[in-house]
Amino acid sequence: MPDKTFNQPLSGNDMPRFGGWPTLFRLPLACLEDQPDVALIGVPLDIGTSNRTGARYGPRQIRQESALIRPYGMHTGAAPFESFQVADIGDVAFNTYNLGAAISEIETFYDAVAATGCTPLSLGGDHTITLPILRALSRRHGPVALVHVDAHADINDTMFGEKIAHGTIFRRAIEEKLVQPDKMFQIGLRATGYSAEDFDWARQQGVTIIPAEECWYRSMQPWMQQVRQVIGENTPAYLSFDIDGLDPSVAPGTGTPEPGGLLSSQALEIIRGCFGLNLIGADLVEVSPPYDTSGNTALLAANLLFEMLCSLPGCKRR
Repeated sequence: MPDKTFNQPLSGNDMPRFGGWPTLFRLPLACLEDQPDVALIGVPLDIGTSNRTGARYGPRQIRQESALIRPYGMHTGAAPFESFQVADIGDVAFNTYNLGAAISEIETFYDAVAATGCTPLSLGGDHTITLPILRALSRRHGPVALVHVDAHADINDTMFGEKIAHGTIFRRAIEEKLVQPDKMFQIGLRATGYSAEDFDWARQQGVTIIPAEECWYRSMQPWMQQVRQVIGENTPAYLSFDIDGLDPSVAPGTGTPEPGGLLSSQALEIIRGCFGLNLIGADLVEVSPPYDTSGNTALLAANLLFEMLCSLPGCKRR
């Protein structure tokens, strides 16, 4: 039986899934002062986007669709809600008219999260949110290893002259020594670029790039075995998952969709393949509900967040 000292998702047999509080996984709403082991945090920012906005609505719809998720991973045997005190601590409040101010406010919020020692799982929002999160976590853990799933490398130097936007964050993270480039993997990159050298800057820093074409028709398990071997089990690691890393056929609700992406089964393999890493945080970003009125992109995102919970160090497996 589940340990009753831990928060448990509200069962669909106790309350219909279309009723009850719309928290992530139907968990109790808490605050940081309650000191959860794992904090589920919404960051509804989309003023860093370069194409279609709407990711500000991502956290709300992911929470709503997560009502369908049950507490056990049937394939992995993972039981995250028997392993950790998990709580939805709501959304970060920030300035919606000034991206620089918003970044600072998000960073301050995650400084407080890091100070408690809890593990943050974050719901975007656009990919800009990862930079302030990495800044806060690296102050506590030092430079982290990084598994980055995305259609785009996000290593532009500037966008419209700005140093910070959703397409520049991993250049900033490397320059600021927030990540260890030799233990950084970018998975699913593809589509068109501005020049033949678009991915070269990251490679020159030591980043391993796994283009989408090298993943077509293949299991991701061999790749993830390599990821685990390179990163090791002790290095603090972070997982950043942009939903546009997946093909638009399975995740159309995003701001910058690209054809030829990963499948949902490959997404599961990647996240499950992170089990064994010393994950100190993760995020799932760029879900834009206006572009998928079915809600399926948000439902997939909720399932991927559940798999992230199952891949955290110390998650019990039956």
